[in-house]
Amino acid sequence: MVKRLRLNDKTVREQIPEEDRDYQVFDTEIRGLSIRVLRSGERSFVLDYRFAGRQRRMVIGRWPEWSVTAARERARELRRQIDEGFDPLGERSELREAPRFKDMIDRYLVEHASTLAPLSAADQRSVLTKLVAPHWANKLVTEITPYDVAKLLNIIAEGRARPSKKKPNNRARKLQGKKPTPVRANRVGEVLRKMFNLAIQWGWRTDNPASGFKKRVETARERFLTHEEIGRLAEVLDAAEDQRAASIIRICMLTGARVGEVRQAQFEQFNLERGIWSKPATTTKQRKVHRVPISADVAAIVRQRSLVVPKRSRWLFPGDVPGQPVKEIRRFWINVQREANLPDVRIHDLRHTFASLLVSGGASLEMIGKLLGHSQMQTTLRYAHLMDSPLRAGVDAVAGMFRPRPKVVHDADAKRG
Repeated sequence: MVKRLRLNDKTVREQIPEEDRDYQVFDTEIRGLSIRVLRSGERSFVLDYRFAGRQRRMVIGRWPEWSVTAARERARELRRQIDEGFDPLGERSELREAPRFKDMIDRYLVEHASTLAPLSAADQRSVLTKLVAPHWANKLVTEITPYDVAKLLNIIAEGRARPSKKKPNNRARKLQGKKPTPVRANRVGEVLRKMFNLAIQWGWRTDNPASGFKKRVETARERFLTHEEIGRLAEVLDAAEDQRAASIIRICMLTGARVGEVRQAQFEQFNLERGIWSKPATTTKQRKVHRVPISADVAAIVRQRSLVVPKRSRWLFPGDVPGQPVKEIRRFWINVQREANLPDVRIHDLRHTFASLLVSGGASLEMIGKLLGHSQMQTTLRYAHLMDSPLRAGVDAVAGMFRPRPKVVHDADAKRG
């Protein structure tokens, strides 16, 4: 027989657990509300109800964390929802199954990031798992607001403390202060905007909270080596013990290629008779085959590598892991920076230097864009200001042609004499 009482804290406390079964005591005031007493002695408030012909049971909360008054008020609210045609348990089930941001990361990496260049895909995976997931992993995709996006990007733009390279001893590592990273915040914003656009296509939400994120001002780094610095770099590379890494740097300087493209270069990509290097789409940032002319110096490096690399290797610069190209030359470059006195020069600055030398030689921006493999003209325009010198020389040449020539003036007195 169903046991009914007007529930209050006293009657709930007086309920004695039974050894062989759990039981319920229903409230006489709210239909379906009961206190469920388990054999373990634990007590919980539950609501029994029928919806669409099915018997349902929903746990409201444990006693004494939930008082009888609070449980009764919650039961009234649930009863109103049921009378209006809503199923509280069904709604809770939908929330439990609703996609969360960590699910969005997984799907994005599988369906979109996998189509990007390996380096870009790895960078986006790192950004999402290390910078975004700690804040949003368990949030529902529909819960994220434009304010959440702005707050997160502000945190990323402020930067974070990083371990110092200076080690006072083997057990201590000093931390450097925060270094602002506005460019990183912009890139994360662009990734989030793409992710939420895809979420709309997937039917996970109807709007994009990252569509209008605030972009930070980016100051493009412009570091070009002088002729003197190029000479010092060449001397250090010639004297280097690791000529494999030295040749990678030489090709970067001589072709303007990205270091990843050079590291993964294969012998079959070079046509030395025609002087062409065909970079496959898998190694280029624009994900397209990129054919560029190479100089006799680059062809000589390729021939020299064919003499020292084992015949079975397809890689121009095979790594220490069998069957793989060289993975990293960061330590080698640090030594080069020190010996050549180029502390602020990155390997990527060699690409900028290559472009600057082309400009000074009179090459057009269109030609430079094709040689560097730029997919957008806007990227190439960063070198436009370097064209001032050859343009000025051309202007001066025109002025020289138009300038009046000096005339010979005869001395009238001398002529009379």
